[in-house]
Amino acid sequence: MKIKNLTYLLILAFLFSCKPELDEVTLSSGSVDFSKYVAIGNSLTAGFSDGELFYTGQQKSYPAILAQQMKPAGGGDFKQPMMMDEYGFGRRLVLDATLQLPVLAGLELNPLNFASIAGQGPFNNLGVPGAKSFHLVHGAEMFSLANPYYKRFAAQPGTSTILAEAKAQNPTFFTCWTGSNDVLGYALAGGAADSITSNEVFQMALGVLLQEMTANGAKGAIANITDLEPLPYFSFMNTQLPYNGLPITLPEQAAALNAGYAQLNAIIKSLGSNDTLAFALGQNPFVIADKDLPWGIRQMKSGELFLLTLPTDSIMNHGYGSMVPIPDKYVLTTSELANINNAIAGYNQTIAAYAAQFDLAYVDMNALLNEVATGGKTIDGINFTSTFVTGNTFSLDGVHLTGKASAMAANEFIKAINLKYGTDLMEVSPLFYPGITYR
Repeated sequence: MKIKNLTYLLILAFLFSCKPELDEVTLSSGSVDFSKYVAIGNSLTAGFSDGELFYTGQQKSYPAILAQQMKPAGGGDFKQPMMMDEYGFGRRLVLDATLQLPVLAGLELNPLNFASIAGQGPFNNLGVPGAKSFHLVHGAEMFSLANPYYKRFAAQPGTSTILAEAKAQNPTFFTCWTGSNDVLGYALAGGAADSITSNEVFQMALGVLLQEMTANGAKGAIANITDLEPLPYFSFMNTQLPYNGLPITLPEQAAALNAGYAQLNAIIKSLGSNDTLAFALGQNPFVIADKDLPWGIRQMKSGELFLLTLPTDSIMNHGYGSMVPIPDKYVLTTSELANINNAIAGYNQTIAAYAAQFDLAYVDMNALLNEVATGGKTIDGINFTSTFVTGNTFSLDGVHLTGKASAMAANEFIKAINLKYGTDLMEVSPLFYPGITYR
């Protein structure tokens, strides 16, 4: 019996002595050279989360995760323009555990976050919060002076462009995820500010970018952009407050509102419209501002969206939505939603066409996040949904990804790269990445 046990021990010792160490694992790079990887994009590429760019968020950016997975397949170092702490420029949100609401972290700002770190470059992660497609290419040099996130690491503020800084590194592989900011500024402002980039300008800017990035034979992956519906910034408030959430319980309340709007209704009718304001007992649509109407206000329609920034206390206590129209900046109207959805559809058609034209891996991030929003997606026991705060996907700003969701996004890039180029990059587990931070 002792001899038999000794034999088992010898066999086990032999097996473990032959097991390779983790850092000895080598993966196939297929037809790709990963030695110099550069990531181009906006806040989603930079690692922006919880309303700010900060150190830990950058560490868990999808390009940083992707670069780590490239190392066993010949990937090189990946340098990012790191913030100095967890608070960045001071807009970092955390979740108040008592109130269960996002609040500013509120700590004193570190002036080093505002100082230039260009001397530490060049940087592989060229994601810049706020960057639109045309900010990436030639002719956008002033963007490096105007944007504080880019200014802190731009090689020459006022002269540098993201494309030029990418090309100067002669990358062998790149990722590109751009286009969301071309429509997002307008959407975040409820259509009351900013503008949507025309598809013609988007096509031109992205075409220039991809033409120059592939000129040296570099391979790459490009992702499309998501619809608005999965983002809690545009969906959450509508689960809490319906468009017809104005209750009238007394006849005199309805009479007072109808009398208050009688003069305006007369003007509306004189202009040949029947879109008058009317109130009755029961649930009534809120009154909103609409800049597209000559008379400027109307009642809300089904399908229109409140934004996350809607001041519900003003509705409760200050007459917002009844005698005081809810301002444009808190609502996306039917026409504004049409503008946004048409732009996103056009951008995504362009991205898909360019992926084929430039022979790039195509990452359908829109399909992924719509799947998350409609039925949820479970990975390693984590259930990803679009539910605000508790859904694991979106951070406290309601737009950007959590660390766990960045891992999920990195996996989508990995799947697309493996499929396109015959590589066998390994996916990561979201279990090892952060979610919402509590205070």
